[in-house]
Amino acid sequence: MAKTRERRPTSFYFLAAFFTLFVLFLYGPMLTIFILSFQGENGGLTFPMNGFSFHWFGNLFEQQAVGDFGGSFTRSLKLGLIVMVVTVVVSFMAGLAFRRRFRGDSVIFYLAIASLIVPSILISLGIGLLFNIIEWQPQWFTSALGAHLTWTFPFGLLIMFAVFNRFDPSYEEAARDLGASNWQTIQYVVLPMVGPSLIGVAMFSFTLSYDEFARTLMTAGSLNTLPLEIYGMTTNVTTPVLYALGTVTTGFSFLVIGIALGSVLLMRRRKGQKA
Repeated sequence: MAKTRERRPTSFYFLAAFFTLFVLFLYGPMLTIFILSFQGENGGLTFPMNGFSFHWFGNLFEQQAVGDFGGSFTRSLKLGLIVMVVTVVVSFMAGLAFRRRFRGDSVIFYLAIASLIVPSILISLGIGLLFNIIEWQPQWFTSALGAHLTWTFPFGLLIMFAVFNRFDPSYEEAARDLGASNWQTIQYVVLPMVGPSLIGVAMFSFTLSYDEFARTLMTAGSLNTLPLEIYGMTTNVTTPVLYALGTVTTGFSFLVIGIALGSVLLMRRRKGQKA
């Protein structure tokens, strides 16, 4: 006897349609930019497409009348890597420190995450004004670095708090009973166990810094990072080369995510082999 198929409620179709619209709203603009970046040599910024070519990707590496693609990308990459390293190291050390209560720990914690509730543009404006008051020239590797850390460090700190709240200290006690020093315990016990989470903090902090606009606006000085360069070009560039730049930078972001996920899978595989 054939089984009768259960009829789905009307709410299922409503939620499915809502989810479809959400996905289109989220990824539709990105897909549009991807498609238009492959316009022909005589193509414009809108549909319909005028041919298909890789012309605008090659044009990225040529001398531009407006915009400094190479320089801004290099600055964003360097800044993102510096922010990533500092965030990972400081978040890990803070996570270790907050495993035990100490005087003033609550005050320090709330001060560390307070920047999350302050509008980003105010952080940027405040740091920029401070550098002007003390007569220091804002630069991407000084004032912009500090502004980005106010954005990435709270996230890294919260992630490490969640990780260490689930961490079993008996592993460390066992290592010390076997004669391991404090550094050896961290190196051979703690770091391998929290390594995937640290990779997540690294990926998260890098992508946040690489794409950050508001906190860089008043702190980057005279040399733009890539988001500032793209924003400045939106009113000057009238060719799909801007779309090609967006496609390349998005692909680079996916590459970073892929490297991070691959590193986590590799660490888990090695851990499984040792077990």
